[in-house]
Amino acid sequence: MITPDLSVVVPMFNEDEVLPLFVDRLRPVLDDLDVPYEVVAVDDGSADATPVLLQKFLRDWPQLRVVRLRANSGHQAAISAGLTAARGQWVVTIDADLQDPPEVVGEMLATGRRELVDVVYGVRTDRSTDSAFKRTTARGFYRLMRMIGGDDLRMDAGDFRLMSRATVDAVNALPEHHRVLRLVIPTLGFPEAEVGYKREARAAGDSKYPLSKMLKLTLDSVTGFSQAPLRLATWFGIGGFLVAAVLAAYALVSKLAGNPISGWTSTVVIVAGFAAIQLLCLGILGEYVGRIYTTQQARPTYYVAYDSLLAAPSTPRHEPEPEPAPEAARLESSTVPA
Repeated sequence: MITPDLSVVVPMFNEDEVLPLFVDRLRPVLDDLDVPYEVVAVDDGSADATPVLLQKFLRDWPQLRVVRLRANSGHQAAISAGLTAARGQWVVTIDADLQDPPEVVGEMLATGRRELVDVVYGVRTDRSTDSAFKRTTARGFYRLMRMIGGDDLRMDAGDFRLMSRATVDAVNALPEHHRVLRLVIPTLGFPEAEVGYKREARAAGDSKYPLSKMLKLTLDSVTGFSQAPLRLATWFGIGGFLVAAVLAAYALVSKLAGNPISGWTSTVVIVAGFAAIQLLCLGILGEYVGRIYTTQQARPTYYVAYDSLLAAPSTPRHEPEPEPAPEAARLESSTVPA
């Protein structure tokens, strides 16, 4: 079995509308590279015709490898499953919605080899096809991540990237659960470069990242990437203590001066405000405790139900078995019990 030079990992979830278009664009690009390659299509528990289409393409595309997860485990988990399965010396991760053009894969591979780097990021230099809300929230996400400590994070770089074998092995060795790869990989500190491209509109189907999943991704990114929220809770506590001390001093001075303290409303507002801050701090602490609990459980983030490479029958060997030497045959027959 030939070890591929290039593996292309494609996470998929209910992509039956766009899948034929994606294959029509990806396969010619990879064939023209003139390198041994494989395409690891990770079916993330699709409920539509995606598994059927993958099996159809599997019959006509020898380089295609289908990995099917038992249940929908999420985009990042599907990419992790693909990275674990990939065998190439270089590994590209790309979504099937054609917003990231497959034609850039060749440029990424050439850049990685020419500049001797381990990671080549696909950077979206033109996002005009995205909605204003999407552009605004994405810009806010990257700025937030950089503000809390992600100085190495590339702006407008998603999960479209090329990685060397060393990078993939390092990522696979990480014990972290619920990891966000676009944040984890820059922290490795491996040599890197970037390739710019225009972000295209989704070719077909609906987006698999609604607002709820975007918020969950942000929460996983913040709590899994930085301890800044915990420090923020500490500063809230210190600030609240200082404000309470000032109010206590003011109340004491007013009483000694003989001025009655009236202000039931202000008292209630202050108490409610401090209660909200306490609940916020407890919520932040709970998120980190929850991550520790999940890590201690050590439950896999995904389960593989099927791998076409492992399920494929091995090529039979038609080599005749050598006949035993006469002496060996005699000794063997003599040891057989009567």
